[in-house]
Amino acid sequence: MKRSSPPLIGITADLSLPPRRNSGSGPEATILLPQRYSLAVENGGGLPLLLPFTGSRALMRQMIGRLDGLLVSGGNFDIHPSYYGERPIKQIGAIKRERTEFELEMTLLALRADLPLLGICGGAQALNVVLGGSLYQDIAAQLPHAGVHEQSEKKHTGGHQVIIERGTRLEKIIRRRSLEVNTTHHQAVKAIGRGLVVNATAEDGVIEGIESARHSFALGVQWHPEVLARRFVPQRRIFAHFIASCRRLRRGS
Repeated sequence: MKRSSPPLIGITADLSLPPRRNSGSGPEATILLPQRYSLAVENGGGLPLLLPFTGSRALMRQMIGRLDGLLVSGGNFDIHPSYYGERPIKQIGAIKRERTEFELEMTLLALRADLPLLGICGGAQALNVVLGGSLYQDIAAQLPHAGVHEQSEKKHTGGHQVIIERGTRLEKIIRRRSLEVNTTHHQAVKAIGRGLVVNATAEDGVIEGIESARHSFALGVQWHPEVLARRFVPQRRIFAHFIASCRRLRRGS
């Protein structure tokens, strides 16, 4: 790819599996990704590329080698607690092992290559788990005094404030100390992974953002800036800075 062209941003996708049929005929599996992710990347100056998950690590390494940046998207599923050394509690949500293993491996490969990485919602949780961190499996069950963070009905407007930690990359990106965010999660970061720092917390103390102090750009946010970016400048800046980092990586190669 020419250096003057937009950086190529891979975005992890989901897979819809139809009901099993004995005959083997019927609807095929469908690769899914809400358009808001690709639009946010495109509007931020990147070239979005949907990444269907695969079990081939050789193919994953080739993907990472071709990309200028990786966006790990969110989804309506949980990372199985076995990936961070815990047993599931009864409030655990849907598990998608194939997607989880793909996203964890892609995240690990991106970090090893110092490929710019943006994790959104479940993508932020994947970043934490890959680096040895853990999760609250259910906020309501394990943090009973916390507020409500599963606010899907407020996805387009924002449901609560987060406090941005001073001196973090996130503060430099959005240029403020607090931000209205939209959250749809029932899990949250518990123990922080190696080399990560907390960059945003809700008013109830729940961690809403993390970033790596060891990588050129590795940022995870628990909210959905790809939805709010259409209306709010600070949310757009997250994508602009991510894609600018991807562009710098290619120029330096």
